[in-house]
Amino acid sequence: MTATLDGIWRAAPADEALRRAFPSPEFDDEGWERLAVPGHWRSTPAFADNDDPVLYRRLFETDVTVEGRRTWLTFDGVFYDGDVWLDGSYVGATEGYFFPHTFEITDLVAARTDHVLAVEVGCSRPSDLTAKRNLTGVFQHGDALDPTWNPGGIWRPVRLVETGPVRISSLRVLCPEATAERALLTIRAVLDADAPTGALLRVTVADPTGETVSESITPHNLAHGDNRIRTQVAVEQPALWWPHALGLQPLHDVTVEVVVADPVSAGAAADEGGGHIRSDHRVVRTGLRSVRMKQWILTVNGERLFVKGSNQGPTRMALAEATADELEADILLARGAGLDLLRLQAHVGRPETYEAADRHGLLLWQDLPLRRGYARSVRKQGVRQAREAVDMLSHHPSIAVWCGHNEPLALGIEPATGELHPARFAALQTLPTWNKTVLDGSVSRALERADPTRPVVAHSGVFPGPLSGGTDTHLYCGWLYGTERDFARLLAAVPSLSRFVSEFGAQAVPSSAAFMQPDRWPTLDWAHLETHHSLQLANFDKHVPPGSHATFDAWTEATQAYQATILRHHIETLRRLKYRPTGGFCYAGFADGHPAVTWSVLDDQRNPKAGFDALVASCAPVIIVADRPAESYAPGADIALDVHVVSDLRRPLADLRVTATLGAWTATWGGEVPADGCVRVGTIRTLAPLIASQSVLELSLAGPDVSAHNTYTIHVGAPG
Repeated sequence: MTATLDGIWRAAPADEALRRAFPSPEFDDEGWERLAVPGHWRSTPAFADNDDPVLYRRLFETDVTVEGRRTWLTFDGVFYDGDVWLDGSYVGATEGYFFPHTFEITDLVAARTDHVLAVEVGCSRPSDLTAKRNLTGVFQHGDALDPTWNPGGIWRPVRLVETGPVRISSLRVLCPEATAERALLTIRAVLDADAPTGALLRVTVADPTGETVSESITPHNLAHGDNRIRTQVAVEQPALWWPHALGLQPLHDVTVEVVVADPVSAGAAADEGGGHIRSDHRVVRTGLRSVRMKQWILTVNGERLFVKGSNQGPTRMALAEATADELEADILLARGAGLDLLRLQAHVGRPETYEAADRHGLLLWQDLPLRRGYARSVRKQGVRQAREAVDMLSHHPSIAVWCGHNEPLALGIEPATGELHPARFAALQTLPTWNKTVLDGSVSRALERADPTRPVVAHSGVFPGPLSGGTDTHLYCGWLYGTERDFARLLAAVPSLSRFVSEFGAQAVPSSAAFMQPDRWPTLDWAHLETHHSLQLANFDKHVPPGSHATFDAWTEATQAYQATILRHHIETLRRLKYRPTGGFCYAGFADGHPAVTWSVLDDQRNPKAGFDALVASCAPVIIVADRPAESYAPGADIALDVHVVSDLRRPLADLRVTATLGAWTATWGGEVPADGCVRVGTIRTLAPLIASQSVLELSLAGPDVSAHNTYTIHVGAPG
């Protein structure tokens, strides 16, 4: 039996008097506000500015309990912590927003049939961003959401679940091995028994047609309380799951059942063996595949994949309110843009996101909800939440990488504001700190022990230094520092920075920008936009100054063009470094979760910026690229640019013809490109025109079943 307690609850701001009284069944809450569960309290006008704890109450009824059955109360998500009472009795506490919290209430529901569920929910605003205590990631310390918004609330369903004497309290399904001949699934279950008993654990695996392709039945003697069980099942000649660029996405249902002796023979639903019942069961949908990463190059089922990706925050800032269609649409938009991967940056999303990624073959880089600095008291909670993430998500074949902590720098400000001295930023990046060394070491070890089948990144965005080998890099050339042309020069000077660049880019104003009140141009409320809508005015002033544009529309167009320029040329640079040493990239932002000025290429309504077209073009399976032309050439100067063809296709390309044209000058080359390869096809060698001018270098690629085109502007004289 499973029953939902979703719907309209009663709620009130907490105070000391109400805290003492509200759990009582006799308490009168008639005058309290109505609040939706699942939901965030700030979505209700009465709580629109609330940061203090909120008291929730819900009346419900249950049937008369059956002997031998146990009843459980499950909160699928409480943002961020809670205390729970049922019928005036304290049940327990929750901490951690993204995973379920379950309490046994068998004795309480047996005592009566009408009930009062009372919950105090807290989501305190961090008072010190360098030493946060809530593990809420970007929801409470990000640069793409409104930092004044509070995500607090019972944001996921609340359920009553009935089981027999043994409950599956946690389940972890991993795929450590997958080849064309054989796939192996490792099942780890924690069984909660109300008394010592014998039990059978039955595991069945069904293919996409529903046919059982593997089954395992193992007996176990269970002690009272938690019992940790581990078993394995093999699938011969499996249908393998692949990322969409490599193949199909067949999914298998894994059913785990606990069968026990029937404690009540009369009226019990007996198993076909007689005298036994199914005490509890779980079904998870998984894909049979293996994933590895060596020197930042990812392989799936033994096939290497150059990863083209983007960072993604919550689909909606009020994540509980995102529809299943919206969550799936983001996955489809990313796949349609030619991306292989979304990095779920410093947050854990809704189940529908992972299910859609599984169905559509989009890989996910899963961050834990840690960003920047944390108090020392959170280490144990960080370790616990790492294990909970694996338990909850590990069966999803789309998850390719775990990451413990994003940018583990104890900063209360964004370096983008220009307030952080470069020397201090460099020291924070390269020297040991409690966050990087102790917290991230503990969290990453917990991830590795819980899931040895996937690569684990301890922390993202840590530069290599004398005391650290570094990890993936965040390189905001042309936004946080330097110019956008510094990117290629930096990677050439320090190749280790290019192993996997997981953040880069520039902000751009969305086309649908009514929230910015453009009619006030040029005297926008810049302070409000910086505080609530992520805009970083200091960096716009450096790169696309508002004061240089007569109209809001002209400035908007310029910001989008600048973002598109960074996207195009950074990605072309990284793709030319394919596997030598670059394993892939993640652009800074894909789609916004609320009206904002961010690095994303899609706004909160999923309207594209110019950068979206640049992303699609530069992530095409086959591209032809030249070295970036100089910003300008002197009249008559030598022009020498290498031309490369990059192919992510899994087959060789033969009989190719490449043509380069600059004015009256033309060159052609012929040849082939290996599967999943990058080839230098030739060098453009010519002279710049003798007079100041602007001309276009055109590149084209043609083959029996493939074509590509690219252009570059050549400025002679003063830069354009």
